[in-house]
Order: sequence, then C-alpha cells, then structure tokens
Amino acid sequence: MGVPRELSATAMTDAVMRGDLTCESIVQDCLDRIAEREATVGAWAFLEPERALEAARALDRSPRRGPLHGVPIGVKDIIDTADMPTEMGSPIYKGYRPRADAACVALLRTAGALILGKTVTAEFAGSFPGKTANPLDPSRTPGGSSSGSAAAVADYMVAAALGTQTGSVLRPASFCGVFGFKPSFGRYNRAGVKQAAESFDTIGLITRNLDDIRLLDSALVPNDTLASPLAKPSVIGLCRTHLWPRAEESTTIAVEDAARRLGAGGAALRDINLPPEFADLTPARECISNYERARGLAYEWHNHEALISPRLRQSIEKGFAISWDQYRSAMDLAVKWRRDIGDCFGDCDVLLGACVPGEAPQGLDDTGDPKFQELWTLLHLPTVTLPTHWGRNGLPVGIQLVGRLRSDAALLDVADWVWNTLGPTDRPAKAAMGA
Repeated sequence: MGVPRELSATAMTDAVMRGDLTCESIVQDCLDRIAEREATVGAWAFLEPERALEAARALDRSPRRGPLHGVPIGVKDIIDTADMPTEMGSPIYKGYRPRADAACVALLRTAGALILGKTVTAEFAGSFPGKTANPLDPSRTPGGSSSGSAAAVADYMVAAALGTQTGSVLRPASFCGVFGFKPSFGRYNRAGVKQAAESFDTIGLITRNLDDIRLLDSALVPNDTLASPLAKPSVIGLCRTHLWPRAEESTTIAVEDAARRLGAGGAALRDINLPPEFADLTPARECISNYERARGLAYEWHNHEALISPRLRQSIEKGFAISWDQYRSAMDLAVKWRRDIGDCFGDCDVLLGACVPGEAPQGLDDTGDPKFQELWTLLHLPTVTLPTHWGRNGLPVGIQLVGRLRSDAALLDVADWVWNTLGPTDRPAKAAMGA
C-alpha cells in the first residue's frame, strides 16, 4: 500500500473504508512529515497536531460520512474556518476567528474530510508573499498566492488543498509539480472567502492526480459529477496568445513538445490565432483587479493602513485612482470577450498553452508572473495544469489546458487523455526533492 501520506486522497478514503488504515494513522503520518519538513518548507499558517489527531479519532469512531471520509485537506488562509484562525497573511487579522466555516469548508467536512490546518497565503491573496519555500528547491518561490497549499500537497504533508485563483492556483501548482484545477467561475460557492477581485475570483483545487480533483468536486458540487469515461479528444487548439514572447525556453519547449506528442498520439491539432484586440484584455484585467481589490479592502485601508505591505499599498492606491468609467470600460471588454471567446475555440475541445513563464524563479520575495493564467480566469473559463515537463534546472514546468465555460467535466476528460498520452517524465537529477 505504501506510506499513508503518499497515497492519493481517493486511495486514502478507500483504505479507510476497507479497514486497511485508520484516519488517525493517516493523519499521524502527515503530521510526521510536517514535523520533519515544515522548518524548510513553511507551508502552514495554523496547525495544532493534537486537534487534528482528535478529529481523526472521532472520524474513526463514526460511520462513513461521505466520499472524503478521513482525507486530510489543507485550506488556504483566506478561507474561513470556524475552529481555526483565518489570518489572511496579514497582521491586521492576527488571531481572528470567524464564527462559521466558509461554504466550501462546510461541504468538505460534511463529506468526511478532515481539515488538517490553514495553509500560508500571500497577503490578502495578493503578491506580497508569505514564508513558504518551494519544497523541490527551497531557494525558489513556490508561487502564490496559494503558496502553502501547493507546497503542502507537493511535499506529501496533505493529500489535497483548497486555493483561490485571481491568478494563483495553477501557478504554484506548476512551480511545485502538482495538479491545479480552476473550475468555471461560480462552480464553487465563495461565501466565507476573502475576495481579491470579486468579478472573477475562483476557488480552486490542488492535488497530486486528476482523480482527486473529481473526488473533491463531488463534495463541493454534490448534484453533479466530473467522473466519466476516459475520452480521446478530437481536436486540441494550440493557443500561444500575445503573451507567448514572455515564455522562457522551458515553457516553449514544454508546450510545443506536448502538442507534437499529442498529435502523434491521435489528437488533431489546430493553431488558434486570436485577434490582435485580445491583447487589450491584459491591461483591462489589471484595471479590474486593482479597482475591485482597493474597494474590497476599504476597511483595512482606512483603519489599518500602516499594517499593509508597501507592495499592496501601491496596488490599492492604483485602484482608488481608477475612475468608474475606466472600470466600466474594462468590464465591458471582459464581458464582450466572455461572450465571444467560445467562437475562438472553433471545433476545438480544449486549448493548450503556457501555464507559467518557466521554472519557479529564484528567491522568495516574489511569487512569479501570473499573466498566463489571468486571462482565462478573467474570462471565467475552467483551466487545469498538468505537471508534464521539467526545465533545465530540474524543476517542473506545467502545461495549461483551457475548457469552454461550464464544460468542466469535458475539460477533465481531455486532461485525463492528455496526461495518459504524455505521462509524467522522469525528473532530471540536477535537483532532488527533500527526503
């Protein structure tokens, strides 16, 4: 069966149901890993080992609660938890305890999940990073703002984790070599989540395989399912976008190699050339994000400005300088492209493109460039990153698949086929994961 913490969430809950493992033994193994590695990785904003073990013992005494029974999950620390602090990466909220779980947390608990602790977030899910390092190379960023979630999953501290994406589930998943899924906008209820840009923020999932994405989704959207037979895509669109010049060699190699091998595996490939005006979405997205973030943090700004990082202050100042007419114009452009983007797919099932500029950058002062994910998030489309390639420094470089709006199941069907066609490649020996 292997080490409990290295099992997938699906395998964990199956083992508990068979009586091969207890919830307590799984949680204890995860806590042992955290004790061994947390000083290096720094994935956790809040963790009480004895509390987690007590919760596991309670699950062992209870009948099966749902499809996630006994699965330890990390929760990004901008998502409310009634029994743990929600500090949002900010000293303003040090020790703050909400009275209720966020909707997504409540649904996971109802399905039997064990919330192990709160994972580190960048300040208010922005760009000012927390303490987390990349578990594959602690001298590099894990990405952000869902940094702790991605690092904890990648380092076998937890089976799966919740993140949020304004531009920041897929990026840390790619940098840490795991799977990241951002569903269609609105698929997961956001009640109890501190929002950054309310018009496109989306709760996302970070796991170590695609089956676990479906498993968590079954708890968050219990009247739907992403489980379906493996599908072979008829057409995949290679979509470089106007951002392609920002891609480093490792990303261009990954995307083009994936396209070549998928074509050899039976998929029809199309080059998708978006009209030049699509590039206008990049400044429009920045305008919308700054405008909404500034107003969403109005209380913090007017009451605790001194406790806000200089980086976030600059963003808030930009946001308050944006007029309603500028914001409305940017929103009009976003709405237009949300309406028109389906036509750009043509006969393609999904689009294939870059997820990140390249491998995780050196240093912990910056979480990396989010632009390759931001556009699709603005357009409300479902996206997934697969850890298919490695860069020259021995660090992962994920590819990104983009689906049509509310075609989340179809996207993951294609992702299954893509993953099985490309498969994980062996990691170069230049960098080795901590034991």
